[in-house]
Amino acid sequence: MQHSITGMRKGSLLMLLYVFLMPFIFFHAQAGTVLEPPQATVSGTVTDTSGNPLAGVNLVVESKNIGTISDFDGSFSINAGPTDVLIFSMVGFKSLTVPIAGREEVIVQLEEDVTVLGEVVLNAGYYSVSERERTGNIATIKADVMEKQPVANPLAAMQGHLSGVNIVQSTGVPGGGFSIEVRGQNFINGVTDPLYIVDGVPYGSQSLGSEDISRDIVNSDISPLNAINPNDIESIEVLKDADATAIYGSRGANGVVLITTKKGRAGKTRFDAHLSTSLGQVSHFMDLMDTQQYLEVRREGVSNDGLDGFLGVPAYDFYWPDITLWDQDRYTDWQRELIGGTAYRNNAQLSVSGGSERTQFLVSGAFLKETTVFPGDANYKRANVHSNINHRSDNDRFRLNLSTSYSQEDNLLPRSDLSFQAYTLAPNAPALFDEDGNLNWENNTWDNPLAALEEKFGVKTSTVLANALISYELVKDLEVRASMGYTDYSLDSYRTLPSSARNPRFNFTPQSYSSLTTNSSKRNSWIIEPQLQWKKDWKKLSMDVLLGTTFQQETTEQLVMRGTGFPNNSLIFNLTAADRVEVRNSADSDYKYNAVFGRVNLKLSDRYILNLTGRRDGSSRFGPGKQFGNFGAVGLAWIFSEEALLSDSSVLSFGKLRGSYGTTGSDNIGDYQFLDTYTVTGSDYDGVAILSPSGIFNPLFGWEVNKKLEAGLELGFFRDRVFVNASWYRNRSSNQLVGVPLAATTGFSELTGNFDATVENSGIELDFRSANLSTETFKWSTTFNISVPKSKLVRYDGLETSTFANRYVIGEPLSIVKLYRSLGVDPETGQYVIEDYNGDGNISSSGDLEWIEDLAPKFYGGLGNTLNWGNLTFDVFLQFKKQKGYNTLRDNTVPGFRRNAGVELYRDRWREPGDMNNYQVASSGLIAGSNNGDLQRRSSAAVSDASFIRVRNISLNYKVPHLENGLDVDVYLQGQNLLTFTKYKGPDPEQTLNNRLPPLRQLTLGLKVGF
Repeated sequence: MQHSITGMRKGSLLMLLYVFLMPFIFFHAQAGTVLEPPQATVSGTVTDTSGNPLAGVNLVVESKNIGTISDFDGSFSINAGPTDVLIFSMVGFKSLTVPIAGREEVIVQLEEDVTVLGEVVLNAGYYSVSERERTGNIATIKADVMEKQPVANPLAAMQGHLSGVNIVQSTGVPGGGFSIEVRGQNFINGVTDPLYIVDGVPYGSQSLGSEDISRDIVNSDISPLNAINPNDIESIEVLKDADATAIYGSRGANGVVLITTKKGRAGKTRFDAHLSTSLGQVSHFMDLMDTQQYLEVRREGVSNDGLDGFLGVPAYDFYWPDITLWDQDRYTDWQRELIGGTAYRNNAQLSVSGGSERTQFLVSGAFLKETTVFPGDANYKRANVHSNINHRSDNDRFRLNLSTSYSQEDNLLPRSDLSFQAYTLAPNAPALFDEDGNLNWENNTWDNPLAALEEKFGVKTSTVLANALISYELVKDLEVRASMGYTDYSLDSYRTLPSSARNPRFNFTPQSYSSLTTNSSKRNSWIIEPQLQWKKDWKKLSMDVLLGTTFQQETTEQLVMRGTGFPNNSLIFNLTAADRVEVRNSADSDYKYNAVFGRVNLKLSDRYILNLTGRRDGSSRFGPGKQFGNFGAVGLAWIFSEEALLSDSSVLSFGKLRGSYGTTGSDNIGDYQFLDTYTVTGSDYDGVAILSPSGIFNPLFGWEVNKKLEAGLELGFFRDRVFVNASWYRNRSSNQLVGVPLAATTGFSELTGNFDATVENSGIELDFRSANLSTETFKWSTTFNISVPKSKLVRYDGLETSTFANRYVIGEPLSIVKLYRSLGVDPETGQYVIEDYNGDGNISSSGDLEWIEDLAPKFYGGLGNTLNWGNLTFDVFLQFKKQKGYNTLRDNTVPGFRRNAGVELYRDRWREPGDMNNYQVASSGLIAGSNNGDLQRRSSAAVSDASFIRVRNISLNYKVPHLENGLDVDVYLQGQNLLTFTKYKGPDPEQTLNNRLPPLRQLTLGLKVGF
């Protein structure tokens, strides 16, 4: 608790600094630009070749220290003499020199420069680098792409757009999470989360959710990234290779995701409003059996098991009420009933921005509300406030940037996802409500799925993120700066299980059954990074040197409690009213991190580039003598298009060879793993609290190491109208930190230590973009990316005798599953046949699980096209992935069970000797050992092609023309997940579980107004 108070104090100091400086900074943040005494006022407008106004164009009077910036409507006003010359410049457009020639109004059109667009500046974390001169591999997505996608989590906006970055949405329920891998899984312990940096501040992405509470609705993954409003983001960069990530040392082994939020721009004060509303529905329903098909197969299964003689005996009706008691002609499409609703999302955002050349500001607020496709009033709400202020002194030596974000989320959902019931309930199951409108239990013969709506899951989170960056130029070319950040993330969740949600046949009462489980968690951290940067340019050589150090501390607290037995269900939210209260989990951890880092960048003749980065990390997660690790990288680039032989080429406008090699590491194993640790179980023995051993002292284990090698080729043709970036990489992760399971007799669950295991991830990535057509009225551009990853376990000493022998294989990826080999259905017996691999006459996991399937994608990527015609912009983006996944046989292998299934189990089932079918003879499932259905579920037949091409996003935007007073109005229509082309038979090929709501198809209508 002391750590938490310390962190709060440091966060308060940072906030006080922000509040203290705000009045002084806003004093300078006056709209307009202060210029020299006027000679004459020249005004005008700057547009592109299509007539669209350009904001932020730099204007300077030639040979004078006078300048300004165009406003959001493209207008400008500057004081100059009648014979002066104005120079207009902006990134992405050709510079233009315009003589005033005595005019008072100047109308200017700037022509797009494709070559300059290829030299955009990328955020590399501690430094910025142009795309032209970068030696590392950095993938980026900008605000203009993210804004076209109606999503609530920034990871959703990245899907398919970045090569080497594989993102999968885990559920279509609002507030759920995503899994992300940057160039595959590096470590055996399964942790793939990259390091997230938001405005220079590390941001914890690990969920603080409790399995006891959120397992059945969001798979325990309450993503902290949901707190970040995608509309507040200016760009996201993903650092992938050693050259880009080594400066982050141990934290960069799984890649680094840099999120930069929006900032204000110089110009008059501007107000922007953004309103949108979305409709979401499940995009694909499975083809299930109807009532007649279902009942035919059910009766056949009972008969095949020799139980049909019991069908008329009332004492056995509870085994098959669907056959003997329920309406035999009733049909309900449970998919449409339980997950066939429409989810609504309403989003509103208002921002104000502006400032002078010296000081700019932005303040925005947003509110989002989203419902679900489930019955009931479940909903997710989020409020965001974001502010940024940027200031530089008159002599440009002092700079200050302050950024703060606050978000609050409130998510109220059913305790359980209803998708599983939607896919498996009998089609003739009874009505949901009786004649009086109450839940219908049909004489206690079924479990009403809507009873789950009385079991509540709720979670509230609040997130504070603040950053201050202060820099001062001590002397020419030497700058000192400090980055200070603070984050505070708190989560409070609960789950209720009232007795009224259970079938009355159980005779549960609030006193005997009703329970409340709560989770109160928080994570806060602070970071301070002093830095010193020296830049020097000579005639042909330039040098950039950066030195810095990091001090970081993070504290995490979690308390999970459960109360059981309440006087009545009205008091279920009052834990003190519970008859029994137990502590399910109580944890308090403190993580400290310290590092020194540096970078040396050398550039010779603007074509030969050497980049050296290094970091020495210290982590409290290792024992004495093992707390420090050294990491570094070297990056090289040769811009060969600058050589005399190619410099005048009319075809090749840009060419670069680059390569890098280096090491990163990982300490992502949790806190206190090297110590003897004990856990309070919440139970007691004769009134004495029980401590359970949870960890064995092992001070010898150290850092995991990831060695990264990369080579890349970048080519631009026809003034970069066609640009190709091809990369080959190989990452080898060794000294693996693995928790090895121990026998229960030891008293410990596992032992953490370093093992002689090496995992290799390699692959090829290709990025392509082109400006296909560009005229005054029409433009067409294309983007394309594809990643072809490969992975294998290179070595693991003693694997055959370890507990991982049935999980991993040398030479195979970590993503494999070991299965039985299915030989189909025996045409004589109608039973599934499983290969007896070891020939011992028995089918067992110890000797017959030898069939290998890899569930990682073979390749993946995206294809996007943008067409501009006057004021109309049309975008379409396709995501594709080649992969295998579990199919419906993972859940339903035997026709005739008391659960609905795909219609193929009815149409393609074995019925008599000689039949050649894919599904075995029907069975009721009531006779143990009567079939091989359970083995078939774990066989090669349960894995099939899950490749897909998905219309991830379509956007149509219309900019209303010829509005006065600087008013901008955009109306747009967007679609997300509109179509999916696949041979996969399950609910969704992206995540193949049938107990999770798939991603929704969404349509969004929006309006943007600015003035």
